[in-house]
Amino acid sequence: MVPWVLVFHLIGLVFWLGSLLVVTQVLAIHSEEPSTQARAALGRLEMKLFKGLAHPGAALMVITGAILIGENPHYLREHWLHAKLLLVAILIVLDLRVYLRTSAHLAGRAELRRRECMVLHGAISLVFFGILILVLLKPFGAGASTRLRSHSSSRQPSPGAVQDVVPDRRMMGRDSGAFSLAAHYRPAHTARLNKTRVRSTLSAKRERTGVSSFGGTLDEDHG
Repeated sequence: MVPWVLVFHLIGLVFWLGSLLVVTQVLAIHSEEPSTQARAALGRLEMKLFKGLAHPGAALMVITGAILIGENPHYLREHWLHAKLLLVAILIVLDLRVYLRTSAHLAGRAELRRRECMVLHGAISLVFFGILILVLLKPFGAGASTRLRSHSSSRQPSPGAVQDVVPDRRMMGRDSGAFSLAAHYRPAHTARLNKTRVRSTLSAKRERTGVSSFGGTLDEDHG
């Protein structure tokens, strides 16, 4: 049932706001129209929009909105709904303002200016955008904080994942430590090998020098 009620709620919103936007635009043209016949035709169009679309759409939106709140009473604790209801109240005031000014203008009791009609048109458009933002985004309230907490918790790694990562980092630490120790002791080991090679070379030279000198002494004695 709720989805169908929501569908009719949106239909009522479109009929109500769309008709008000069209009426204010037609009124702006009506206020500058010099022809009497054209002004009469525009007046009939304005009243048809009010009685055929705007006011039935407003009634449909209010009734279905009350049903939706009755089906979901926890919405009454949401701040975005409070702001939306405030905008709906402002929209009702604007509707009454446009309707009364149009009736007075058609009866010849008041004159409408194009500037006034465009101001009403802009105010209705702003209310429409505000309602859409509140309904679709729900920028503040308990729902927004809940979504923020769920988003932050979804980005945090699980404890099991952290435990799985820690041993790998420890192994990396041991491997890096062993590598650093090997790099540290390798130059000392190389130096010792070089010293051993130098000593063996010097001892070999000394042995050869001693043999040659001994051979020279024997030759002298033999001679």
